[in-house]
Amino acid sequence: MAECADALSRARLALRLLAIDPAGLGGLWLRARPGPVCDHVLGWARGLPTPLGKIFPGTDDATLLGGIDVTETLASGYVVKSEGLLSRSPALLLGMAERTGPRLAAHLGGALDERQTMLIALDEGTEEEAAPAALIERLAFAVDLTGIPRAALMDLPGALDDRALAPGRLADLAFSPDQVAALTVAAARLGIESLRAPVFALAAARAHAALADRAVILAEDLSAAARLVYAHRARIAPDSPDEAPDQTTQAPPENAQDAQEAKTQASDEMIVEAARAALPEGLLASLATGRTRVGGQTTSGSGDSKRGLGRGRPLPSRPGRARGDARIDIIATLRAAAPWQRLRRSVQPGASGVLVRREDIRVRTFEERTSRLLIFTVDASGSAAVARLAEAKGAVEILLSEAYARRDHVALVAFRGKGAEMLLPPTRSLVQAKRRLQALPGGGGTPLASGLMAAFQTAKGARGKGMTPTIAVLTDGRGNVALDGRGDRKAAAEDADDVARLIRGDDIPALVIDTGARPQPGLKGLSETLDAPYLPMPRADAERLGAALRDATTI
Repeated sequence: MAECADALSRARLALRLLAIDPAGLGGLWLRARPGPVCDHVLGWARGLPTPLGKIFPGTDDATLLGGIDVTETLASGYVVKSEGLLSRSPALLLGMAERTGPRLAAHLGGALDERQTMLIALDEGTEEEAAPAALIERLAFAVDLTGIPRAALMDLPGALDDRALAPGRLADLAFSPDQVAALTVAAARLGIESLRAPVFALAAARAHAALADRAVILAEDLSAAARLVYAHRARIAPDSPDEAPDQTTQAPPENAQDAQEAKTQASDEMIVEAARAALPEGLLASLATGRTRVGGQTTSGSGDSKRGLGRGRPLPSRPGRARGDARIDIIATLRAAAPWQRLRRSVQPGASGVLVRREDIRVRTFEERTSRLLIFTVDASGSAAVARLAEAKGAVEILLSEAYARRDHVALVAFRGKGAEMLLPPTRSLVQAKRRLQALPGGGGTPLASGLMAAFQTAKGARGKGMTPTIAVLTDGRGNVALDGRGDRKAAAEDADDVARLIRGDDIPALVIDTGARPQPGLKGLSETLDAPYLPMPRADAERLGAALRDATTI
């Protein structure tokens, strides 16, 4: 319950600081599932001095940026432009931020860079979903309220206070170069590469001092800023100091002025410890091993994008013709025709209604993401086949467990003896995968070319069904069996190169994982022929293999 209270108090403090310096702090990334806790915090946000304009991922450019007012333009005969939300609302609330597309994220990012708006991004997604990283980077604060029970709302205030505090108070606040240096060094120690972080931290420290009606920034202001700005951006676990400073050897300040100067000084160690205290339980260990992703940098399982006129995510309308399955965008068509009405009526004085011509027609367009298929092509030959297949089995099950949220499909091709065998056709069914993977054969020669050919044919078939295939080859050496089943190393190498050129010629992404005890130059050459990444992983377990595939095949 203490962690819940801390998260709520940080959310409240972040909103109070945004009330003081909205432009300098950018905004707040708020992760929260719908419910009373989210509603309570949004109630605080609606108490900000600047009213919040609400937008969603489907908000179009005209609503956000402004454009031609169709009604007024048609009524007056002159071009009348309307203001967008970015002009009318200095503060915005973005609902369902995890679904924000690149176009809207770019518009909002530009507005934040130019300090035109303050943004609260409400992220209601699951662990696999998050708001765009480029958007989160431009917001000073982040608070995660997922999992907080309703009971944590007891005794919490219902509205923000200090709303009358003038932002102009910030101009009188003084800070020292040492404080700026301490914030910058602390960010580097936490593995934060972006220069926006120390800039936001300094702005937050100034706002925190103004909230307390102080004329200078004290160490407690820097600590509060670090907790709010650095905690969610930390990439590495900072080393703890070897020895704590000996407090008994420090001489007490001689007068009140010295005591005040001591309060204004802050070491980077103190700032790091403040950020460390705000990290969720268990996160330091994952930071130390590099197994965590920072907001918005989750791997997408979607495949290639395909534009069309039928279905998918709506895109801005484009000029077109009203034929076939095209859907006319009435508003966009009228917007294109409106500026020309006065001129067209002078040419056709007796015409009535809105004069629309062919060049005014705008049709709706959509973008649809295809499913992704990972084709494991596994070497099942030799004495180590059982271990390799067990690793592949584990990686397949790990990826399949995420398939429902990430839309991944998985197939498994094993090659051994004189040919290749499709052990698992493309599937998203974890139950079916486990059944097919219970007994995996091993032993015999290494028909690498046959395995590549089977993977190539599977990829071609999947692409014909609208999927985006990727081939992952796991082997510990060069092939020694040709496509016709002959035991000829030279012919086997030539056949493997020929099939690799076919894969590359069809622009099918691939990945070569060398599971041998030592990196094999032949596999390195195969990866170059495929124009594919080469990963030597001699001791890869299922977890490492799944992570490597997930990272290497990110689209």
